[in-house]
Amino acid sequence: MKVQSLSIVLVSVVLSISWRNQPGEQKVSQVDFVNRVADKKVDIMIDGKLFTALCWPDNVYKPILYPVYTSAGTEITRGFPLKPREGEQNDHIHQVGIWLNYGNVNGHDFWGNGYRGVKESNGGVIRHLRIEQLKGGSGEGSFVSFESWLDPKGEELMTEKTEYHFIAKGSARIIDRITTLTAGDTAVLFKDTKEGMFGIRVARQLELPSSQGVILIDASGNPSKKKNTKNEGVSGNYRSSEGVTGETVWGTRAKWVDLFGIIGDEKISLVVCDHPKNPGYPTYWHARGYGLFAANPLGWNDFTKGKEIFNFTIPAGRSATFRYRVIVNSGAHLTDSEVNAYEDDFIKRY
Repeated sequence: MKVQSLSIVLVSVVLSISWRNQPGEQKVSQVDFVNRVADKKVDIMIDGKLFTALCWPDNVYKPILYPVYTSAGTEITRGFPLKPREGEQNDHIHQVGIWLNYGNVNGHDFWGNGYRGVKESNGGVIRHLRIEQLKGGSGEGSFVSFESWLDPKGEELMTEKTEYHFIAKGSARIIDRITTLTAGDTAVLFKDTKEGMFGIRVARQLELPSSQGVILIDASGNPSKKKNTKNEGVSGNYRSSEGVTGETVWGTRAKWVDLFGIIGDEKISLVVCDHPKNPGYPTYWHARGYGLFAANPLGWNDFTKGKEIFNFTIPAGRSATFRYRVIVNSGAHLTDSEVNAYEDDFIKRY
């Protein structure tokens, strides 16, 4: 029975997880999936509440995880452009949820396609094909998604197979993404650019305070006529595995980066971990104060001011795999030792 033929699928199998226990933790959460084919999405449910959804809207031009919530139910992704919220920025319309793509693939822009809200003439499209192997369970669930990377003429440059693992552990929610890209009959060149690769666009509250002011939208989605300089509720800050903080994280290498802040009275840590098997490890970070939080292992030239360059190629018929872990912790900001433990587990698992 094919998954894509189902309107709703709820699958539960018990998976054993090797993990250190958190203090006071007793309950093991249940991870389930609802495959909503007609809506072009799969909902990831933890204890009956939405954690995130893999979706592929026609006007986004790539599959995304959106929205993303903490275990307490607080959304940590920006709503714009799919569901704009008052007080958000409406820049960079192509930055939606969590995604993986790149700005120069055989000369085509997969990263910025749709930045004006419409398909760009040189924009590449990642077309979702199907989902297989949905396995819900106690503490963890997983599935495999298949995609096709198409040039502006609709010709396939490469295929994508991505394993998604969703883990619930106490107040933490974890996403492990293992993406294998396979070139077709011709080689695929990822030309060195800062526009990539694994990105998240976060809620306004997790942005870094700006002294220059920003344009915000009202309840109707209309931008203000002048910049807002108050930074009300804006509390984000970066910290890397190498001890770099703030916006100076941009253009530096690190094994992981923690974006931490407060939404309402909820302390939140949002961590992205690199993996030693990834090309370009440890990755450079394309992490901006305005809410873009991205790891880019292939864009060395901009980050080193021309001192290094890395034009990564997948030969014809060959594959390359990229592994990333996202940790969303609610109620406390994670310490270095806690993040390192999550990173160590990630490395051991894959």
